[in-house]
Amino acid sequence: MKPYYLSLLYIVAAAILTACDSSNAATQAGTELQHEHPAGHDHDHDHDGEEDHDHDHDEDKAGKKSASANEIHFTCRQAEAAGLQVEKVAPSTFNYVIKTSGQILSAQGDEATVVATANGIVSFVSSAVTEGASVRAGECIVSISAKNLPDGDPVTKARIAYESAKKEHQRAEKLVKDQIISNKEYEQACRDYQTAKTIYEAQASGTGAGGIRVTAPMSGYIKNRMVNQGEYVSVGQPIATISQNRRLQLRAEVSEKHFKNVGNISSANFQTSYDNKLYELSDLNGRLLSFGRASTQSSYIPVTFEFDNVGDVVPGSFVTVYLLSNAQEEVLSVPVSAITEEQGLHFVYLQLDEEGYQKQEVRLGQSNGRRVQILSGLKAGDSVVTHGVYQVKLAAISSVMPEGHTH
Repeated sequence: MKPYYLSLLYIVAAAILTACDSSNAATQAGTELQHEHPAGHDHDHDHDGEEDHDHDHDEDKAGKKSASANEIHFTCRQAEAAGLQVEKVAPSTFNYVIKTSGQILSAQGDEATVVATANGIVSFVSSAVTEGASVRAGECIVSISAKNLPDGDPVTKARIAYESAKKEHQRAEKLVKDQIISNKEYEQACRDYQTAKTIYEAQASGTGAGGIRVTAPMSGYIKNRMVNQGEYVSVGQPIATISQNRRLQLRAEVSEKHFKNVGNISSANFQTSYDNKLYELSDLNGRLLSFGRASTQSSYIPVTFEFDNVGDVVPGSFVTVYLLSNAQEEVLSVPVSAITEEQGLHFVYLQLDEEGYQKQEVRLGQSNGRRVQILSGLKAGDSVVTHGVYQVKLAAISSVMPEGHTH
């Protein structure tokens, strides 16, 4: 029996030891699990913090990269070569503008018409007698000849009439002394003689080898030539118009919708189509002559100015007109040369620092041909590029890298 009890005792002891080992293992495993979870939790938390920190850095880098991408680098040497000029934006007076079309005309009393003094065939003294040619007072422009016409040469006819009247006058002098004719008949013979003499001398003095010479009544420029070489003209028919071009007129046509502002128009600027040059009447001793009502045939109101001709304005040419009306205060404006256009949008280039520039979109208002009103996009104190804009624009294009390209 003793061996049996000993065996049973060993079995119970082994079971107790096995249970204790399992309990300790479970406890250790639980402890390790509890230890690993906080550690893992702390690790995940710290990792999220690192992600947030890295994200903040990425945003800062993106912001700096965006600002750097928008800035245009243009060196001082490039600016000097381009003749770059900058203007600080400041509020100023800007006139209300009515943009329309107009025409340059010669001023009244500044023109003279050359007319034919006899019937005959026109022969210009030179091929240089064309529109725009300069002439001097008394200079021969054309000769009129009637030698081959049925009516005959007027100079020859005047000479024959003069010689006939002269003989009749001499005969009348003798007859009146002998009291064969009355004093009244003698006086009539004297008048006929003087008339024939005047006509003949006038025509003879203006006659050359080619016929009767027609001269310019004043110095100036040939504005219009109404006849061509070899044409027949009658006495009094216009041959050419001479203009001195000292004073010119600007005639603008204003739509009726601007009628309420017409009375406030004080001056004007105009731009010629042949050279795109802008002229300001204030610089040309200009003045407003008149403005009228709309005619029954037109819905436009004529507005007329007079100004000194600077020598570059061609009478008869059509121009773009900027009529200046009421003054507006505290208006931001920039020179027209500062504006660029892309796909219907308008931009200027701002100077940020000595070699840094930026493209800025703006919304435009009225333009007087020289400056343009800025409705939005700029503020007082901004430095705007006014000359060398195209070169800065090229620098902006060349500085743009293809997407995804990095160094």
